[in-house]
Amino acid sequence: MGLLTNKRGLVIGVANERSIAWGIAKALHEAGAELAFTYQGDAFGKRLEPLASSVGSDFMVDVDVTDDASLDAAFEQLAERWPQIDFLVHAIAFSDKNELTGRFLHTSRENFKNSLDISAYSFIEVARRAHPLMVENGGSLITLTYQGSNKVTPFYNVMGVAKAALESTTRYLASDLGPEGIRVNAISPGPMKTLAGAAIGGARKTYKFTDLNAPLQSNATLEAVGGTAVYLIADSGACTTGEIIHVDGGYHVMGMPRVENI
Repeated sequence: MGLLTNKRGLVIGVANERSIAWGIAKALHEAGAELAFTYQGDAFGKRLEPLASSVGSDFMVDVDVTDDASLDAAFEQLAERWPQIDFLVHAIAFSDKNELTGRFLHTSRENFKNSLDISAYSFIEVARRAHPLMVENGGSLITLTYQGSNKVTPFYNVMGVAKAALESTTRYLASDLGPEGIRVNAISPGPMKTLAGAAIGGARKTYKFTDLNAPLQSNATLEAVGGTAVYLIADSGACTTGEIIHVDGGYHVMGMPRVENI
């Protein structure tokens, strides 16, 4: 039996087979979990369908996390299928890529609000709706962040602020939901070659730099991030909550580049 046999939950944010969310979904499936998925719009739905099928899932629901009625409908469908769930993976973020290449000083009010709404506030919205499905037996909520939340990272701009808000949200939700046995954590991978990562200016340089200078001299892999999610959902993660877990080859501990790269 796998670590997650008899556990079931929802994965939000699979865009394609290179998505971090997909790496997590595969790892959860391999550990024995049953999965449901969300997508937004027909184009993403068509990409997701064969992936969901490959892990034995026939549950896909279209949802817009900025629309309350859409969220309500999605979780109503989920509750009809599964009155109880054990986990939820929140792997969505968004910002206008045109504002990730210039100066942070020029961040527009509209994009600031939109970035924080989708990238941070949506975690509260899905947690609120997942809560009734976890309150009886507890559960695990997981989101994805990045170290640009607390260290200035080139071309990350308003997404750094959004991730800082998401990390703080993780801690407050952990405190709020802990008495009911619901754990809330964030995984912080280093740069990864994903659809979302490609939208960030200078992504290739950032990826190469961290690959060279991390203590393990390697960026994160989808398998490593997926394995971390398995731990956070499994019984072995029963006493872990409110954490920002780095899966970045140790890069976050470095204060300067490695000597040979200076």
